[in-house]
Amino acid sequence: MTQQKNRSPSTLEDRCVALAAAKLDGASRLPPGPERDALEREARQLKTVSQMQDWLSSPGLQPPK
Repeated sequence: MTQQKNRSPSTLEDRCVALAAAKLDGASRLPPGPERDALEREARQLKTVSQMQDWLSSPGLQPPK
């Protein structure tokens, strides 16, 4: 029987923030150009997803009654 690593589940927001940081790090290593622009755009999109997820899961957002 194999053992699985005991990992705490990460949220979508956490994964998006981590991936955005990795893409920005990769972009910073590239010279200016379309590939760098694409990585920076993807990082911005991931940050937006993270912010939207935070907003959607906020306790202040309630369904209409």
